[in-house]
This record gives sequence, structure tokens and C-alpha cells, in this order.
Amino acid sequence: MKPIITASECASESAGPRPPVLLDVRWQLGGPHGLPDYEAGHIPGAVFVDLEAELSRPAGEGGRHPLPDPEEFGAVMRRAGVGRDSSVVVYDGGQGWAAARAWWLLRWTGHRDVRVLDGGLAAWTGELSKEIPNPPEGDFVPVPGALPLLDADGAAALARSGLLFDARAGERYRGEVEPLDRVGGHIPGAVSAPTTENVGADGHFLPAEWLASRFFELGVTEDTVEVGVYCGSGVSGAHQVLALEIAGFAGAALYAGSWSHWTRDESRPVATGPDPQ
Repeated sequence: MKPIITASECASESAGPRPPVLLDVRWQLGGPHGLPDYEAGHIPGAVFVDLEAELSRPAGEGGRHPLPDPEEFGAVMRRAGVGRDSSVVVYDGGQGWAAARAWWLLRWTGHRDVRVLDGGLAAWTGELSKEIPNPPEGDFVPVPGALPLLDADGAAALARSGLLFDARAGERYRGEVEPLDRVGGHIPGAVSAPTTENVGADGHFLPAEWLASRFFELGVTEDTVEVGVYCGSGVSGAHQVLALEIAGFAGAALYAGSWSHWTRDESRPVATGPDPQ
């Protein structure tokens, strides 16, 4: 099953005998809360999920967006109607980062049938609804560990022995600017691979063949033992894991704490400057 779905495919499935559970995860880094936009209009039947409060724990030692408690995450998903055997489609406003975070969490906790709406709400051409749904409670029970997860030590080791992608903008990787975290730069040995280069101007993922070529040029091959990804706080990094899967490289590990966690410990090394490759 492809990890993304087109708007036309989503509309067709929603009108069919087994409609997917729809999750609206609109969120923007540093932007306004997504709930008012959801209330103003969403895909019919979609349930709003709050990235900051429900797909993350409060910022702290774990970084700016630590992973949620699995039991609490499971309760949120069941409230939204997610069952063990549900088909799930997640979407956001178009950037895809928040939707990818929800996709990754569901996949990491064992749900197999989950896809991201390619292009987000901007790709949807059907009617929107202001009705707030109240779906029957689902029976999904998270079992973490279905996707690989890195901690700081694991990320450092992978940067030396495998391939660790930094999904942030190139200027943050190089240490030229750092608008959010204590210091700019990157994990020594990491390769710069901005997530923004996986999509076109319309927010849709680029073709799988193009993405495969891009990651090949960045060092991924069939013989690559392990690939990992980090970003600023574990959100756009999930988008990179999704892009890798689209390209045919499934199973990339995510350093969920990412740079916001790495830099909390001043003893951890920081590299600056251009990509060593």
C-alpha cells in the first residue's frame, strides 16, 4: 500500500462501503492554532487532532515536540474513531509536516493502514463541512516499536556508521541561522537533505522516481545498512521518513527529539559549515 493518497482517491473511498477515518491535523510552526480553521471548514467527517497537545508531550528535556505517551495517544485515536482495522487518512493544510507526524505515530505504534492526503486540504476539491463529527469510539491499541526510533546516542552512531539525514533548511544545518534552538549547526557526520525539496510548489510529493534519484544522490543505495532522519523537533523529520518510503526506501529511523533535544546537552558536539559530501 502506498503511504500517500490522492484527493480523488480519498473522495472515492469516502463514498464507498468502507470509508476511511479522516484526521485533520492542521498545524503550522509558529503559526495560529489550527482549530479555528478546522471549525471554519474541513473534509466531511474529519476529526481534528491537535499536534501540540495530542501528538506531542509538552516541550522540555525531550525537545520541543517529544513523542506523546502511547496510552494517551491511543485514547486520542480511539476518540477519533480509529480502530485496529480502520483505514486512516491524515491531512493538514498542505505543507504535509503535521500529517506526516500523525502518519508516523500511527505506523510506529503498529497501525498498518494509514496514508497521508497528498497536497493536504488544498488538494481537496469537494465540499467542506462545519459539522463536528462524533464517531463511534475505535478499538486501536498502540504497540510502539513498529518503526525504528533513534535516541541521541543512536543518531550520533548512525552519522558515523550509516547515513543520517538532517531534514532542516540548509542554512540551519550550516549554522548560519538558528531561529528556534540554542545553537545552530548539525550533528557531526549528518548529511543535509531539506524536507522542502521532496515536494513541488503545490505541496504534492514529487514522483517516486525523482525522490529515489534524489536519495540515491544523497547516498542511499540498496546496500545502505541503515538510514536515519532528524530535523528541528521530530515533525518535518517524519515527512522525510515518509518521502523515503514513497521512494522505495522503507524503514528509515527517526530521531524524534532531533536538534531541539540534541542541543539541550551542551556536551554534545556541534558541527557547522557545508555538507561534507
